[in-house]
Amino acid sequence: MVEFAVNTHRLDPYKSFKFRVVLDGKFVPGVSKVSALARRTEPILYRSGGSVSSPIKAPGTTTFDPIRLERGVTHDQTFEDWANLAFNVRGDAEMSLRKFRKDMAIELLNQQGTVVLRYLVRRCWVVEYQALSELDANANGVAIESIVLEHEGFERDSSVAEPAET
Repeated sequence: MVEFAVNTHRLDPYKSFKFRVVLDGKFVPGVSKVSALARRTEPILYRSGGSVSSPIKAPGTTTFDPIRLERGVTHDQTFEDWANLAFNVRGDAEMSLRKFRKDMAIELLNQQGTVVLRYLVRRCWVVEYQALSELDANANGVAIESIVLEHEGFERDSSVAEPAET
């Protein structure tokens, strides 16, 4: 079985280190890590009184795991501004009930920098904002800012086709 319809010579899957996050039609700068996209459908066990002892399983409610985005701390305020739409230290009037949910795209790139997969994440909002990671004078690391997003589902963007590689 051929895993790549256009690039039949290709044997290896796409790498996980080239990607972009798109929010409000712009790339979010500096994102270095995106947690996995995962969903779970709860099974419903059903058994009628006259049937055999083992129940039938049917699909029930589907839930979506939160998504964590991480990046090095810079002067870009995209994460903080979005988090402030759901909670603001200046009071409830500073929140935005109309704007705190946003659609987002996560794009996977091949090593040539071409988009090979795009996932659309629906109605995301910031449930956790970490402005600054732990600081340690004895460590050799980068200060990290992160957000955790709740959302109402994701789907693959079927308009993105496998690109021909050169």
